[in-house]
Amino acid sequence: MPVAVIADIIGSRALPDRSAAQREFARLFAEVEEAMPLAAEPLRATVGDEFQAVYPTLDAALAALLLIQLVLPDELGLRFGVGVGEVRAVTGADTALQDGPGWWAARDAIDIVDARQQRAMPSTRTWIVGGDDHDGRMSDAIDTANAYVLLRDQLVTGMTARERRLTYGRCLGQTQKALAAAEGITQSAVSQALQNAGAVAVVAGFEILRERAAA
Repeated sequence: MPVAVIADIIGSRALPDRSAAQREFARLFAEVEEAMPLAAEPLRATVGDEFQAVYPTLDAALAALLLIQLVLPDELGLRFGVGVGEVRAVTGADTALQDGPGWWAARDAIDIVDARQQRAMPSTRTWIVGGDDHDGRMSDAIDTANAYVLLRDQLVTGMTARERRLTYGRCLGQTQKALAAAEGITQSAVSQALQNAGAVAVVAGFEILRERAAA
């Protein structure tokens, strides 16, 4: 079942240069998509502070969104509403408009992320909601996925910029030796940083998602 994603910029009004931020988001999205193409329709700017994308499966969406979280610099943040359900084109529209249960669910999901951030879980970045066209089996899968992303977001938001870069590199299959050379540190320092940040678990989870997405 297709998956719709709405990405919303965190703290957009505080950005000193919105145009530069939009260009940087676009560059980073393209970098991730080139490194590991997973989207049916890659993230693109829509209106206001939002970007939208469509992924073929929930596994593909969650794998791609992790890479995007990892590649973002400290000054740029996104929250993600993920909707599992039908995505359809709006007939008669002059532009490429879409509608359907997947988008309605993604909108509900982004509102949940925002509410959780405002209350007791500021580390929340991702939430998944099923459209009214999903079955009980998918509902169970969504519940399990939400439990996973809550923990994943907690780990990733607690990482330093270097720890995120190292984790991103490991997700893409780069060796610790190569990462050490790129960062100008020792391989032992890379290993220690990954262990301390909980990155080993994050990478292991990513590998499971990637394998399932490719199946």
